Amino acid sequence: MEELENKLKINNNKIGILGGSFDPAHKGHLTISKEAKKKFKLKSVIWAITNQNPFKKKASNDLKKRISFCKKIISNSKFIKIKYFEGIIKSNKTSDLIDYFYKTGKYEIFFLIGADNLINFHKWHKWRNILKKSKLIVFDRHGYKKSSLNSKTYKNLSNKSVTFVEFDKVNISSSQLRKI
Repeated sequence: MEELENKLKINNNKIGILGGSFDPAHKGHLTISKEAKKKFKLKSVIWAITNQNPFKKKASNDLKKRISFCKKIISNSKFIKIKYFEGIIKSNKTSDLIDYFYKTGKYEIFFLIGADNLINFHKWHKWRNILKKSKLIVFDRHGYKKSSLNSKTYKNLSNKSVTFVEFDKVNISSSQLRKI
């Protein structure tokens, strides 16, 4: 029995998925990836870069430039993988990305978001499907905790569906960086 438990520990199939336009990627993305890896014992965190976030205006930088910049930021974090899936799954919807990993049966999926995204999560395409097939990990962000805890999504979730993580926050966002 002990041998089987040790094998399961070695064959860690827990992955985190952090999606977004990463326009630009920043220390906050890196910090929550590291925190998720440590707290949930993830094998890897995938930064799933979208060409166009359905809730945002067109990205300031083109996709290749954003991917290149992500690779520079994570250079010392080998557990983070940078990937563009839209060509593979023919969609920019998170639900379709989660389905892509879920149907392999190989992974326990942890979907990582900031508290600001929880506020409108109920507007995401097939948001209940995301919750059914992954564990939603919400990272607190300055100024968003109260709104996210009062969100329609959070109020309608069971405690098993979402984990709210408080940590040493990095007070930065991609939209703030674009203004610099």
